[in-house]
Amino acid sequence: MPLCEVGGDGGVKLFYRTYGCGPVKVLLIIGLAGTHDSWDPQIRGLTGVDTPNDGEFGAAGRGPDGATESEGGSSSGGIEVCAFDNRGMGRSSVPTKKSSYTTKIMAKDAIALMDHLGWKGAHVFGHSMGAMIACKLAAMVPGRVLSLALLNVTGGGFECFPKLDRKTISVAIRFLRAKTPEQRAAVDLDTHYSEEYLEEFVGSNKRRAILYQQYVKAISSTGMQSHHGFEGQVNACWTHKMTRTEIEAIRSGGFPVSVIHGRHDIIAQIYYARRLAKKLYPMARMVDLLGGHLVSHERTEEVNQALLELIQASELKTSPEDWTNLPEQSRGWISTELLIRTGSGGRRNASVFYEAADRLHVFMLYIFGLLLLAFEFGTKGLKRLKPAKVGASLT
Repeated sequence: MPLCEVGGDGGVKLFYRTYGCGPVKVLLIIGLAGTHDSWDPQIRGLTGVDTPNDGEFGAAGRGPDGATESEGGSSSGGIEVCAFDNRGMGRSSVPTKKSSYTTKIMAKDAIALMDHLGWKGAHVFGHSMGAMIACKLAAMVPGRVLSLALLNVTGGGFECFPKLDRKTISVAIRFLRAKTPEQRAAVDLDTHYSEEYLEEFVGSNKRRAILYQQYVKAISSTGMQSHHGFEGQVNACWTHKMTRTEIEAIRSGGFPVSVIHGRHDIIAQIYYARRLAKKLYPMARMVDLLGGHLVSHERTEEVNQALLELIQASELKTSPEDWTNLPEQSRGWISTELLIRTGSGGRRNASVFYEAADRLHVFMLYIFGLLLLAFEFGTKGLKRLKPAKVGASLT
């Protein structure tokens, strides 16, 4: 079983797998409560194989149809991909201390894995929490990042609050109550995909029914995430924050960035992804697709195409002006900071006001969600207290 010891916390070990073979290296970092095989659609799209190099087909990376790794992807010479389980999930170590889980610590894990593989540089793609980790990695070692893809990302902290409505609150309650693979699979579907996608028919069955069976099988094989792992990874998301210095390190790194997001994501709101893309102008391109939180599965072809275009842009050294699709005035923190430093006190006050208003908006949504939840529970309680109607006696 391929393991990489990353050190610290009593010797944390990461379970990983590599696929394909070639000079182009891609590191895939999965999100909260996910395992490495959540990247299967991208692994197939990038390498053309679905069997790991340590599997029965060996390091040659041949798939079931006999195709070699060089037949996948668009890069000449082939692509090698590495996907792994983050600490706290799957077959990787599960530290018991919550403080052992931060996006910075987990970025160091990923860097240690690159060292273990002998990769001097790689295209780094992350999903959700994995995208937060990828941001930290890119800011820590920008010289080792060839391109950066951030799928369904937020800036962490209060930005992790989902869209608060009745559906999302219901999903959150079911998620916390899920104790079996069947219960977890049912709630995961509503968390990961858009309603329209789940209700589509594939043959004579709805996609929801097909995916449900796949999810139950997958969760049963890997096991439910441990309490320590879940709390730790949630802590990593909640404490994540990209400083202005870190954002500037990514912007000045010289590599292209793609921010890819599903428009109907109820977990990571697309507003925050767009805001992060603007902060990374002119290095970033925004790709918003019809889909939910797991847009990499729901819109596989479009996501894979965006990732291959990102790799190609890196190899061709495409200029930022030709890469970005963001309006020129969207310069995020950089232009904001310039206005604050060179402008009047009124501008500084305006900047502080907008930031406070943004935080207040999220806080009010949170309070509204709690009130809605209390109202629903109260209504159900009152119904239970109402005396039952008794019909006329038959005697």
